[in-house]
Amino acid sequence: MFFEMSNVTKSFGGLVANKDISVEIAEGEIVGLIGPNGAGKSTMFKTVTGFHIPDSGSISFGGKDITKYEPNKICQVGISCTFQKSQLFSALTLEESVLVGAYCRHKRKSQALPLAHRMIEFVGLGGKEEVKISKLNMFERKKAELAAALATEPKLLLLDELFAGLVPTEVELMLELVKKINEEFGTALFIVEHVLRVIMGICTKVYVLEYGQLIAVGTPEEVTSSEVVIKAYLGDDDFYAATDIKS
Repeated sequence: MFFEMSNVTKSFGGLVANKDISVEIAEGEIVGLIGPNGAGKSTMFKTVTGFHIPDSGSISFGGKDITKYEPNKICQVGISCTFQKSQLFSALTLEESVLVGAYCRHKRKSQALPLAHRMIEFVGLGGKEEVKISKLNMFERKKAELAAALATEPKLLLLDELFAGLVPTEVELMLELVKKINEEFGTALFIVEHVLRVIMGICTKVYVLEYGQLIAVGTPEEVTSSEVVIKAYLGDDDFYAATDIKS
């Protein structure tokens, strides 16, 4: 299997954030992860990217056990992530920010800089290389985060609420950009998202997390029609708006 989490558990003191999590992602696949606030989705992503070490279970990627890899080594093997809270330094320029990602793959500036410029162009921010991150609007910052992640040349890209805070027109533009990443680079995508129409429109498989445990897995249509999932989201208007199941 290209990527696999097997029975992963992560606790913080007496709080079990993730319990017995198993996930499989095939090469080039687009997979979603949904769940109510506090379900443990971001903890899962931080565990995959090496910021948390599991209490038990294992994580493998490309046939290698990466369970205890540190973040820099996770990046080197081909996994990158955009986080819910921006990881970019506001005082840096766009070019400098994306170069940080490119240096994960190439140590020489002569190789890293052209890669950074290609990714800046790819996300539609060409011409803004010298603009400081603090001067970019939210949509542009999110594209800058995406460019920095892509500059690491990932085989698996994790997107943690990339669409949060965007207006509908920006959501559609970002959705097309994410599809383009998968189509042009063949990058597998693992997407945490509250904007459920994104999940419905792009993912072939969706995992559902509640209170740190997986409660469902299937196609978008299967999970959004599941009584267990509907109960978990009871009262969540965003869920109902995306699925059209509320009477």
